[in-house]
Amino acid sequence: MSGLGERQTVPLSVLLKRELANEKTEKPDVVIVHGQASENKKGEDFTLLKTECQRVVGDGVSTYSVFGLFDGHNGSAAAIYAKENLLNNVLSAIPSDLNRDDWVSALPRALVAGFVKTDKDFQRKAQTSGTTATFMIIDGCVVTVASVGDSRCILEPHEGGMYYLSADHRLDSNEEERIRITSSGGEVGRLNTGGGTEVGPLRCWPGGLCLSRSIGDKDVGEFIVPVPHVKQVKLSTVGGRIIISSDGVWDALTAEMALDCCRGMSAEVAAPHIVKEAVQAKGLRDDTTCIVIDVYPQEKPPTSSATQKKPAKGRFKSIFRKKSSESSSYVDKQYLEPDVVQELYEEGSAMLSERLETKYPLCNMFKLFVCAVCQVEMKPGEGISIHVGASNPGSLRPWDGPFLCSSCQEKREAMEGKRTSDRLSSGSD
Repeated sequence: MSGLGERQTVPLSVLLKRELANEKTEKPDVVIVHGQASENKKGEDFTLLKTECQRVVGDGVSTYSVFGLFDGHNGSAAAIYAKENLLNNVLSAIPSDLNRDDWVSALPRALVAGFVKTDKDFQRKAQTSGTTATFMIIDGCVVTVASVGDSRCILEPHEGGMYYLSADHRLDSNEEERIRITSSGGEVGRLNTGGGTEVGPLRCWPGGLCLSRSIGDKDVGEFIVPVPHVKQVKLSTVGGRIIISSDGVWDALTAEMALDCCRGMSAEVAAPHIVKEAVQAKGLRDDTTCIVIDVYPQEKPPTSSATQKKPAKGRFKSIFRKKSSESSSYVDKQYLEPDVVQELYEEGSAMLSERLETKYPLCNMFKLFVCAVCQVEMKPGEGISIHVGASNPGSLRPWDGPFLCSSCQEKREAMEGKRTSDRLSSGSD
């Protein structure tokens, strides 16, 4: 028996294994510090905060962080379900053997598949709740954001400027979404109180939802789709501050006001301060939630938020800015200005045939006999090409993948207005 003062020895083989494991763990390029705060009115806002997630890359390990905000409506069931299942659904759509660069490149399509699968699975539960979703994955200096609804995400790089990383799917402010819904057979209008008097925001009928995209909402028809707007940027070497907030904040504060009111504060202090400012401005009319994430290079201490610059004039990026045809593809990095935020990818189409098409990088991302959305295995000949019925297939053929199972194909047709949804006739509860 060893004495109290005797040191316990560790075998050399164990020490070597530990050292080897440390060498194989890919250290993140950045330091991430975050804060969160919420004031509840209905208790339907939920957040997901996961830092230093790990995945196997060859014989090593790579790390990434995940942040999500889910603003539920008509109950909290959809928000809770999305919080608990969306990340796994996204990850299941990415091949497990990709290196870091290919994994990051695969994220935009995997996010689309994950959002649609989450929506499809939740609707099988026959619950009528719905939720917005603003979902962000940070891998090194690359930030990828997928969003449906109106919980916005903004970025202020430490070198100045401001970027919207999400799109606003409120029918009042998004003309493209109004056109999409009406051209698919839906109706957009305000609530009619009788006598021709219309009040309130623009809504989609049937159902009366003022958003054009969400997860869930079984009772409002297929015109409300779960296909997210996705934007991917690479931060400069000095990092930046990211704010994700529900509409309880954005109904009270502009993006500039939210950034200005917390400048010089740490992320942990900034989040509750933004919520406080929003509630003081408009009162607690809705759940009001804020997540603040500060991203720094490894060698820079997390105190630089005190010296953040105000947004540089002329660097403001509009939510609905029309981009060139290259906006749907990855930009050749050699033509980008060094040491500034690089916009790598942006796409907001609601058409699955456009979001999952094989012209994107990693043409072999989708397996031949696995549904590109729900990942269910299919027998040879059962899969339906995503390009079947495409309005502009180009050189793609109906037997070119990726493929969907029959139930995901039915959902796709309903979302794109190609069939009458069974639930459309049910109306709103």
